Amino acid sequence: MFLKVQLPWNVIIPADSLDTKGLMLQKAIVVRLLDEFARKKATKDLGYFMAVTTLESIGEGRVRQNTGDVLFPVVFSGITFKMFRGEILEGVVHKVLKHGVFLKCGPIQNIYLSHIKMPDYHYVPGENALFMNDKHSKIEKDVVIRFIVIGTKWMEAEREFQALVSLEGDYLGPVS
Repeated sequence: MFLKVQLPWNVIIPADSLDTKGLMLQKAIVVRLLDEFARKKATKDLGYFMAVTTLESIGEGRVRQNTGDVLFPVVFSGITFKMFRGEILEGVVHKVLKHGVFLKCGPIQNIYLSHIKMPDYHYVPGENALFMNDKHSKIEKDVVIRFIVIGTKWMEAEREFQALVSLEGDYLGPVS
């Protein structure tokens, strides 16, 4: 789900980037904010950082003693993406294994759908392995799947989420 958030942030502008014209300073602050925002990737509470929408305010700069760099407190609005338990989403299969499939959904790359959570589907081995049910509905690489989120896990070291999903429910499965 997409969330609209308002965040405080500290932007550090190197001393050599400072200019006497205020417009160039504001541009430097925005460029640095966008760069740091993109590098941050995600947090456990807010999910994946998708976009900065508006810059609400730029506080008064404070010179850092040792370096001469200037720290500007800023407040901005942005959009994040985070999965929640019970949410129904769509993802694309990118890997088929004997015991389940891995999906991608938005910025989340590690979504696991176990064969146990695919009622009526059975594994069909081969060069292009897939899961198929009695109605010849296929779950294979590059197929779009509608699923329900069972749970998510935050991986601090990688700064990303993993999710466990299911097809148990009405209108869940491959999307035609």
